[in-house]
Amino acid sequence: MMRFQDNKILLVILFLLAMFFPKNVASQTVLLDPAEVYIGTSHGVNGSILLLYPRVQQGYQFGYNGGLAIRYITEKHFGLQVEVNYSQRGFTEKGGVYSRQFNYVELPFLTHYYLGDTHRFIINLGPKLSYLLEDKVLKDDNSNPSADQRVLLADKKLDYGITAGLGYNLHTKKLGVLQWELRAYYGLSDFFPNSKTDFFSTSNFMNASVNLGWFFQLTGRKK
Repeated sequence: MMRFQDNKILLVILFLLAMFFPKNVASQTVLLDPAEVYIGTSHGVNGSILLLYPRVQQGYQFGYNGGLAIRYITEKHFGLQVEVNYSQRGFTEKGGVYSRQFNYVELPFLTHYYLGDTHRFIINLGPKLSYLLEDKVLKDDNSNPSADQRVLLADKKLDYGITAGLGYNLHTKKLGVLQWELRAYYGLSDFFPNSKTDFFSTSNFMNASVNLGWFFQLTGRKK
């Protein structure tokens, strides 16, 4: 278990360095007046697994994810983005004999980096808080009804972790901003109980998503 905790700590340190290093090495800060403010929506497909130890062989559980976002850019190349999303996570045991879905509302708080003007390459990095709305079984062949991953309930409804996205924005004059983004998430909290007497020592989420977005610029210089 200590090895997994050490890996989580190392990942957080590297993530924090990635968030702040680009801004610190920027040669010059260029303030935008007025600031660029965008509001938009994105929707896509989410593929997730539950990282369990002792290990349980799994395939990816696919589901919907999407929501609303506000982007606020006060400096050239740097800004902030806050989102409210609905996400379907879960896990599927190898062979598809059992699958379970967890529906979450998510609140990512992101640092937004971009390069370009009309064509922008973007990076989003930051923490994400999630709250469990629903836990349901999608498929069960009853081959192993007493397996811990099948009978255990969520230890806590609140989940937290770190997320990173890489994407592309196209600024148009009439259609707003069209966006494509690939995003990954690594959970830092455990889904199942993880005391010394519990079966699983770790049970955190890992998932990736592909989304298409549509943003409208409210303020700032038009591209």
